Amino acid sequence: MSRKLLIVLAVLILSVLVLGACASNTTADKPAEQTASEPAPQEQPATKSTLDVVKERGKIICGVNQAVPGFGFLQSDGSFAGFDIDFCKALSAAVFGDTSKVEYRPLNAKQRFTALQGGEIDVLIRNTTWTLTRDTELGANFAPTTFYDGQGITVRKDSGVNTLEDLAGGSICVAAGTTTELNLADQMAARGIDYTPVVFETADETTGAYLDGRCDAYTTDKSGLVARMSLFPNPEEHKILDETLSKEPLGPVVRQGDDQWFDIVKWVVFATFTGEEMNINSQNVDDAKANATDPNVRKLLGLEGDMGQKLGLSNDWAYNIIKMVGNYAEIYDRNLGPDTVFNLARGLNASWVDGGLLYAPPIR
Repeated sequence: MSRKLLIVLAVLILSVLVLGACASNTTADKPAEQTASEPAPQEQPATKSTLDVVKERGKIICGVNQAVPGFGFLQSDGSFAGFDIDFCKALSAAVFGDTSKVEYRPLNAKQRFTALQGGEIDVLIRNTTWTLTRDTELGANFAPTTFYDGQGITVRKDSGVNTLEDLAGGSICVAAGTTTELNLADQMAARGIDYTPVVFETADETTGAYLDGRCDAYTTDKSGLVARMSLFPNPEEHKILDETLSKEPLGPVVRQGDDQWFDIVKWVVFATFTGEEMNINSQNVDDAKANATDPNVRKLLGLEGDMGQKLGLSNDWAYNIIKMVGNYAEIYDRNLGPDTVFNLARGLNASWVDGGLLYAPPIR
């Protein structure tokens, strides 16, 4: 082979090696997601928080009951009233400094979780029981319990029924899609009592069937029994059995996945507990704010600590709740207390300082 040919071959080999090295380095320098086989993902726009959506909309959509006097009830003038309704107002006071920025969305028991999951409502405040399966399977987060209840049974006084066993072979009206329906089945099975459940979609249908004599008893939470009996034509002809069939911790519910909104709803409830504990109410809150020296009071009322800002709210969020709606005792007494037709004793729903279960973490 001639010397000239050898030189040409050497140049060709060197060129191939250099090109191969360049190609290899180019591929190595590219991030893995930018290779031809794996295109770079497009950046996704951030999902708006519930608080942002609520502020842009200018109101909170609150899922409520419209048929339980004392808790959630549609009045003859078209307005909503009740214990749960006041917690919707408290949330509005915290977010907007105005209790009127609420749209009340009436929901029956079967509709409520679907509406929450689908984003039709921002919060569910409708005599809803906290359970493990609801907490884990429905994409829901339960805020602090606002009312500790238990399931009971209403019967006619002249029925001769005094215990659950006396209902053997009888029929019991109950609302569909509730823990009430499940608790009833569990209790009757555990005691070996044979009965016929008569199931309806709404509270009105359930109590209507009981009053029409289509079942021997009617069951729901005891607070609900008291509330519904206030609407009976002759409430004195009925009684609630002494037995309590279950634990029913009732409170607000939000969707999972938005910790800020969850925190806001939780601390709105806690603010009402704390107000009562500190003896600060809608009548004396201005004096308490003007003369506050206790650091705990000052943090509650927005005078120090920037507690509202930590929630994404103004620092007077808790002051607005107490001033515009009241502390827990005021909310309870206004709707369920001794000056109402219900006259429900506080019981477990008393502050912890009075031997009850209502206890708020420190605002600090």
